[in-house]
Amino acid sequence: MKLPTDTLIARAKLVGYLLRRLPENDKAGFLALAGYSANNPDELEASLRTQLLGLEAEFVESTEYGDKYCIRGTLIGPNGRTLRVASFWMTENATGITKFITLYPA
Repeated sequence: MKLPTDTLIARAKLVGYLLRRLPENDKAGFLALAGYSANNPDELEASLRTQLLGLEAEFVESTEYGDKYCIRGTLIGPNGRTLRVASFWMTENATGITKFITLYPA
């Protein structure tokens, strides 16, 4: 299945989590390999929308909060380097809104 094109990708999730250096589970270093940085989170959001969101989403599980999905694919970063990723998304039961949760190196 494909997730909605208007899926919510929270800027705070990009800036405060994915593109921020963390002592554990740091994804900023991985994303920096392809040229993504906290200086321009819009590039990562655009890549998630144009390079991943249109791909097939695999159902992962139903939780009390909603249904989780995984989209596996590649991100071609601003510097041209390709990263293989597994991204996770959720359609909330309470609102019906689909949201980006996180991504990991694949």
